[in-house]
Amino acid sequence: MAAAGLLAEDLPAAPTEYPEGPLGEVVRLGETLVNETKDHPLSKPFVGNQLNCTSCHLDGGTHPDAGSFLQTAAAYPAWSPRENRVITLEDRVLNCFMRSQNGIRPPNGSQVSVAITTYITWLSTGSKIQMNGEKPLGPRHVPQLEFDWSKANPVQGKQDYKTYCLDCHGQDGQGTADGPPVWGPQSYNDGAGLSRVPKMASWLKVGMPLGDPSLTEQEAADIAAYINSQERPKFKLEEHLPKAERLGEYNYEPANR
Repeated sequence: MAAAGLLAEDLPAAPTEYPEGPLGEVVRLGETLVNETKDHPLSKPFVGNQLNCTSCHLDGGTHPDAGSFLQTAAAYPAWSPRENRVITLEDRVLNCFMRSQNGIRPPNGSQVSVAITTYITWLSTGSKIQMNGEKPLGPRHVPQLEFDWSKANPVQGKQDYKTYCLDCHGQDGQGTADGPPVWGPQSYNDGAGLSRVPKMASWLKVGMPLGDPSLTEQEAADIAAYINSQERPKFKLEEHLPKAERLGEYNYEPANR
């Protein structure tokens, strides 16, 4: 969904030229880290599964609909109900390592953090700053489907998974050379956004099957219900924070409720 008052087609296109000099080098590093997160020597120590950033943010975050990074930096700083704090883009990126990548939060100001946020900011070139006072979402975030989630059927989802997903993600959901794990110990943990059926279904609707997003809303809901009924790592915050001397500041405050 585009920012208030802006249609997606009115938003700036992705930049095509890297900045010159050291800034451009950091942008390129960030792009590499987004695409090779689980394997790159800088980011690998902070990843606890077999996902890359681009597993969810398709095409290195340049996909216009499925987890797009385009214009995202313009929405920050933003209020985050989950952290009960105003957070920066850097906070948002680092928290993804804890949840979607079931890993350890990289230190604030680290090469990993700076490079990825620099890349996302570059993809926001020309965007009008419209900080988000409700949720840390960019103007191209995936809008939640208007769907009766009580009708999401994991039994039917199992059959649809075999039809649409099995070839890339495997019989047991553990992934193949063509697609990442979608459940089990090498997938996202239950603290990740995609572990919620509405978020997963909405993402599937705009992103899958890869290159031909053609699922009906019912199929997306059923597959999401099936995938998220499977076992995956449990999120325990204390297991995902680095040692205090490497943390910087975790921008988080327990909710007063």
